[in-house]
Amino acid sequence: MYGADWCPDCTRTKRALDAVGAGYVYRDLVAEPEAAAEAEAISGRKNIPVVVLPDGVILVEPSDAELLAALGRA
Repeated sequence: MYGADWCPDCTRTKRALDAVGAGYVYRDLVAEPEAAAEAEAISGRKNIPVVVLPDGVILVEPSDAELLAALGRA
């Protein structure tokens, strides 16, 4: 997951992942500015969070429902 601590959607997404016990790597775009370019290259957008699932599905600013549904399919 690519995100930033100042981003409410990123905080919500991390909370949803934690609630279901999903393991993930968090790339903080403030601490790792180079990760912002990676996130944009992956998603084609500047929006965050960007979630890359193990099956290759990419979610940008997903709702909790979208995220949980995608995790169920992954």
